[in-house]
Amino acid sequence: MPATEAARDQDQQDIVLSARDITVGFSGKIILDHLSLDIRRGEILGFVGASGAGKSVLLRTILGLNRKQSGTIRLFGVDVEQASDVERLRIDMRLGVLFQHGALFSALTVLENVQVPMREYLDLPKKLMNELAMLKIELVGLPPDAARKYPSELSGGMVKRAALARALALDPDIVFLDEPTSGLDPISAAEFDELVVKLRDTMDLTVYMVTHDLDSLFTACDRIAVLGNKKVLVEGTIEDMMKSDEPWVKSYFRGKRARQLDLAAREQP
Repeated sequence: MPATEAARDQDQQDIVLSARDITVGFSGKIILDHLSLDIRRGEILGFVGASGAGKSVLLRTILGLNRKQSGTIRLFGVDVEQASDVERLRIDMRLGVLFQHGALFSALTVLENVQVPMREYLDLPKKLMNELAMLKIELVGLPPDAARKYPSELSGGMVKRAALARALALDPDIVFLDEPTSGLDPISAAEFDELVVKLRDTMDLTVYMVTHDLDSLFTACDRIAVLGNKKVLVEGTIEDMMKSDEPWVKSYFRGKRARQLDLAAREQP
């Protein structure tokens, strides 16, 4: 096989999520218009755009929670629309989701929340489920006694970690994070970013992160995709974002609140 073909085949194998020509609209208004995006195995992709641009709409469409008007979504090489019920079940078990604000069940303890995916997809003895849930709770940095607490008894940062533990319950291959640091103070947000990077490295995760947080984009993301005009305007590294002349990208990454000094520090030997 020629080297170029081998490289192309390898690149296709590395793409775990491929969205092609995705169009989504509500009440006659088009939100996403023939949008295309790839996510590669093992990367943390930051997905950013103006408020209301459709970031969460795309996330929910990928997860099958929104109906698309056209386009194809492939997960792990499988067209999800053409997948059998068995294939779709296997795919679902390889996905973990942390919704904005955590979306924990208020009437369940942290332990019970983490066990929700286990109860839905697996048939395990209660003792084993308890042990597995405790492992996930420890993995995200929560103290053991947090397992018995209800969401209302947790701080904002602890809620995010508990929701992340639930997202990791089935040892997924891809984790989707919707605004994971929103509402957190700077220290808690930085700690959460560090946790995401650590989990990516130790669990061999692929991470799709919808975010507005510049710090997360600078410190946690390997690659960034910018949504604008209903499509992906620009994608690349943080360095690519800093060099872009696209007006919104330029304003966001090089404006008054941008982190230009951080990039200069990163480039120093």
